[in-house]
Amino acid sequence: MEFSFLWFISLLQTINCGNWEHFKGLIGEEDQMEGGEFRCWDELIPDALGLIFSNLTLQEILTVIPRVCKSWGKAVAGPYCWQEIDIEEWSRRCSPENLDRMLQMLITRSCGSVRKLCVSGLPNDPILSFIANHAGSLQTLRLPGSEISDSIVEQVAGRLSSITFLDLSYCRKIGAPALEAIGKHCKLLVGLKRVMHPLEIADKDCQDDEAHAIATTMPKLKHLEMAYLLLTTGGVLEILSNCKDLEFLDVRGCWDVKLDEKFLKENFSGLKVLGPLVVDYERNYWDDCSYYSDSSGYLAWDFVAGEVGDYDDESSDEVWDDEQRLEELEMRFYEGLTEAVEFEWPPFH
Repeated sequence: MEFSFLWFISLLQTINCGNWEHFKGLIGEEDQMEGGEFRCWDELIPDALGLIFSNLTLQEILTVIPRVCKSWGKAVAGPYCWQEIDIEEWSRRCSPENLDRMLQMLITRSCGSVRKLCVSGLPNDPILSFIANHAGSLQTLRLPGSEISDSIVEQVAGRLSSITFLDLSYCRKIGAPALEAIGKHCKLLVGLKRVMHPLEIADKDCQDDEAHAIATTMPKLKHLEMAYLLLTTGGVLEILSNCKDLEFLDVRGCWDVKLDEKFLKENFSGLKVLGPLVVDYERNYWDDCSYYSDSSGYLAWDFVAGEVGDYDDESSDEVWDDEQRLEELEMRFYEGLTEAVEFEWPPFH
């Protein structure tokens, strides 16, 4: 079935403007094609609907689309919309309980097909175990600011073997053991981001053990970010000697690392090194990288999720009544009232 891109743009504009009467008109009536032939937009196959809905925000997918019609609600409840799950911004400002429930709901809906997952601040080890058990097709995994331990990473690394890019920035409870386990099991890994906040590593003397774990277990790395880790020149040179395919290395803020530009050009001509000098300092950067602060102008949203089950046409007729609450998901909106705290320190990117 041919899809009208202009119609979809009109739909997006209507959603963003909050013009619900016009929105209902767009999706509630048959759209006439050239030559007088009619088609129903609610009859698009779920795969096509999932591709279309991926252009919407998470909030719109979960609160607006299910109320449109049964076929759209069915598409949202299935795996078609959840091959890529990005709740990184939302998860920075939600409670641990709601984060757990949201992840369990969305990953369950993906039916194991999720390829990309971005979430900030996993609150505990069990939720990482859940991800590993139900998302075996993951290729990109971003978990900045997560409270996960070396032991759980060692336990689940074998079930994350398809990962090609991993972000473990600001994960203060893990170290060399976790990185070594990942390197041994994730043989397809080509990108690793392990950036830390200077205050979170103030109690450490050196993190060359992490450099050693990377050098000895991740030879296929092409992209590596280790900004603000307590590394030495020897630790970085070990990585360069073993990771022959490395194309980009970020060591900004690694003040004990001394790399001679001539040496790098002669021995690693295809490598771009950023740092250790920080040249793009910006004021008030903390608000952009913090995983714990609120923004005074941020419109956050919370939710109450019910059981995720099979779609039942007969039992769900009343769900589409505008006067009723969704049985599966209810959203509540609130204004963030806490003023953001301003800090000044060098940026990571």
